[in-house]
Amino acid sequence: MKLIVTTPTAIALDESSVRYVRAEDATGGFGIEPRHADFLTTLSICVVRWRNGGGVEHYLAVRGGVLRVREGKVVEIATREAVVDDDLGHLRSEILAMMAEGIEVERSARSVALSLEQAAIRQIYRYLRPTDQPLKVRPLK
Repeated sequence: MKLIVTTPTAIALDESSVRYVRAEDATGGFGIEPRHADFLTTLSICVVRWRNGGGVEHYLAVRGGVLRVREGKVVEIATREAVVDDDLGHLRSEILAMMAEGIEVERSARSVALSLEQAAIRQIYRYLRPTDQPLKVRPLK
């Protein structure tokens, strides 16, 4: 199989001789081997494992994303962030924690942006709906 991992700015991994891939989505861990049925899922923050043709296992931390299997021959992962490292301990302890922290920062920023949008809408509403009664105009004679 072929494993391709892309981020918005780069191709993080392009491995052509892959025996299996293991990842996690909201339902838990799953594995993919050659000739797997077509498949599409959203990944959680996780460590993706794969074994190459030489039997060596490699690791990749992903910050969520989408995984797709095509024709049982190609596994594609599109993610915001990916870190390839053969040290599983480093990926689990440091990289995944950093990715989770980044998601919390984004959530906080979205919350602040939403508050600003709501304040702007309230100001526009106040402007468009003044509290004063309109003046009555007498027709000209």
